[in-house]
This record gives sequence, C-alpha cells and structure tokens, in this order.
Amino acid sequence: MAILKIARMGHPVLSRVADPVADPTAPEIHMLVEDMVDTMIDAPGTGLAAPQVHVPLRVVVFLVRPERTTGIEGDTPVDLTALINPVLEPIGTEMNEGYEGCLSVPGLTGSVPRYTHLRYRGLDLKGNTIDRTVSGFHARVVQHECDHLDGILYPQRMTDLSKLAFVDEMRRRTEK
Repeated sequence: MAILKIARMGHPVLSRVADPVADPTAPEIHMLVEDMVDTMIDAPGTGLAAPQVHVPLRVVVFLVRPERTTGIEGDTPVDLTALINPVLEPIGTEMNEGYEGCLSVPGLTGSVPRYTHLRYRGLDLKGNTIDRTVSGFHARVVQHECDHLDGILYPQRMTDLSKLAFVDEMRRRTEK
C-alpha cells in the first residue's frame, strides 16, 4: 500500500479519456485500488479516480458518509466502493447546484450543476456487477469521479464562474 502523487489541473492525464479495464480481478488492479484508497484517505477526500493518480484507467473509488447525505430519497450513505468501467445513466432531467472540491484542483471550490437522480453500473474487484440507483450527494460524487474518466474537471461543468472561489475565502464568507 502506498500514497500516490495526485495529478493537478493542467496535467495531460486529466484531460484524456481513460482506457477500460480488461480484467477487474487482475492483481495490479487490486493493488491500484488499495493505493487509491490510501491516497484518498490521506488527502483527505470522498472519492478518487485513477487518472488523478496518473493511471489512465476507468477505475474510481468513493464513499458517502452519513453526514454528507441530503435527505433526498435515494441519497444514502455507502461504504467504500471500487467501481470499474462505470456507466452512468441520468434518471430524468432534474439537476441541482452544489459546491464541489477536487484533489486535482486544490484550494478551490465551485458550484456545479449535476443530475439529482442517477443509475450507475460497473464492476467490483471480483468482476461482479454493481448496479445502483442513487440521488443527491451520492449521485454527485459518482458523477464527479466518473467525469475524471472522461477528461473532465468540475470547473468545466460550471455554468457561472463567479461561483468559483478559494475554499478559505468561502469559509470566511459563510462564517460571517
């Protein structure tokens, strides 16, 4: 297990489409996931995509802590999940805005529109199918991490760049 270096905005690995994983049960994929989890916890973060650690493969890890859920039906906590070759399917057209941060865009936060309801499918480390229908923060985290697999960072999703700010400035503003 190792803490990996996180690629920052501007690095080419973050702007390319990641390659599919041929065998999710391969030992090197298990090792990658273990290292990604260690890196995410150390950072600390809620999710991490393989391209963020300089590996252009379609792998994400994430978790949803109970305190982060929104109360929207389907927004449930989820234990640490490794999702390989994910496919996302928005459910309906409803979107909501929410502030996001990113380990590859350190020190900044921005308001990003995301689908409120989502179905995602992919494989776990044993090759079994994961198929979940989720909402709220859970849906936001999955969309954010999977964007990395398509070479997209959250500022590219923002519709109002006046809502991009330094985290410490936002904290000061909300504390007043």
